[in-house]
Amino acid sequence: MSSSPSRVFVARLVGLPIFDPTGEQVGKVRDVVVAVRSEVHQPRVLGLVGEVFGRRRVFVPMTRVTNIDAGQVYTTGLLNMRRFEQRSTETLVIGQMLDRSVRIPSSEVAGTVYDVAMEQARNRDWVISRIAVREPGKGLRRRGQTHVVEWRDVEGLTHRDESQGATNLLHAIHEMKPADAATMIHELPPERRSAVVAALDDERLADVLEELSDDDQVEILSALESERAADVLEEMSADDAADLIAELPPETATVLLDLMEPEEAEDVKRLMSYVEDTAGAMMTPEPVILGPDATVADALAHVRDPDLTPSLASQVFICRQPLETPTGRFLGAAHIQRLLREPPSSLVAGALDDRLEALRPEMSIDDVAAHLATYNLVLAPVLDEAGHLLGAVTVDDLLDHMLPEGWRDGERGRRQRRAVPRG
Repeated sequence: MSSSPSRVFVARLVGLPIFDPTGEQVGKVRDVVVAVRSEVHQPRVLGLVGEVFGRRRVFVPMTRVTNIDAGQVYTTGLLNMRRFEQRSTETLVIGQMLDRSVRIPSSEVAGTVYDVAMEQARNRDWVISRIAVREPGKGLRRRGQTHVVEWRDVEGLTHRDESQGATNLLHAIHEMKPADAATMIHELPPERRSAVVAALDDERLADVLEELSDDDQVEILSALESERAADVLEEMSADDAADLIAELPPETATVLLDLMEPEEAEDVKRLMSYVEDTAGAMMTPEPVILGPDATVADALAHVRDPDLTPSLASQVFICRQPLETPTGRFLGAAHIQRLLREPPSSLVAGALDDRLEALRPEMSIDDVAAHLATYNLVLAPVLDEAGHLLGAVTVDDLLDHMLPEGWRDGERGRRQRRAVPRG
């Protein structure tokens, strides 16, 4: 190990890139694996949980780590690409140790684990050396005092905490992109996953659910109270909500649709009425739609919405009233690249692409793929026979339906998973 800091706080490692000796990024740090023997002996750091391409989690032994600094982790480049499987004798610092209730007997302080520090011992092994403990907030103080103490000065780290919260784990999850947060939640032990799901707000949970596999989506949503499940579905994009509801038992689906706001439920029901894997079933019913009197400045203001995906923000559709799908007569689409070259005060209608061919809702997934590929599109409108805009298919919608089942878990078959050798 060369040029490594003497002490590294684990929460600051999460999300750091992992590089091989040539400087090529091979993954990201997602957690730290330790072996906790007792409250007397310092836990030995066995390695890192790294996420490599395809959202697969692998084990990176500390013996393969050559350097850690403020911005990256370097390895020998010799990584075992088998999926990480946690053993019963191992503890995940981020996933299981944060938020654990502990005491500092010398000062009679009680609190929760806020962070954990590791450092190299004289024998070159990495060990857990310090624990950051945060007291509960008092009065008007939002956060309690934090104490950083030696490992041996803390009680409760080796005991299972049935009431373990998720405050500090949530902080780490909120710093991640939804896809990365979904991977983290997928890998959590069941009790920790339940605590995190319960603590997430509806909007963030919806973002994460959209990135999880069908099995995880159904498991999490089924565990929620019906009222909250309906609220979360309302926060999801209509096409993702429709896909998820279709996986639920019919009686559960009916209850949740009845609890949703009528307008939100109507969009979902309309998408569910189309045959699976057709343009109608995979389309998004809420692209950017403007009237013929909209200006270029209006269009650019709409596509600046941070909640829009890059593909949805690539075009605006111009329609007659009403502007909610199904709209009035579809007039055409304007590409943002073109609008950026136009005066802000000019009408979007003057920059319409009148050669753009639309999709029909009954078109198969293969036909949709061929259409997007032929015209080099990331977004295409879907029209009915009367020329009304029903929605739009994005390239990410298409990929979600074309990739093999289980791609979100980074594997094709869970039965072939094996334990990863440590060392």
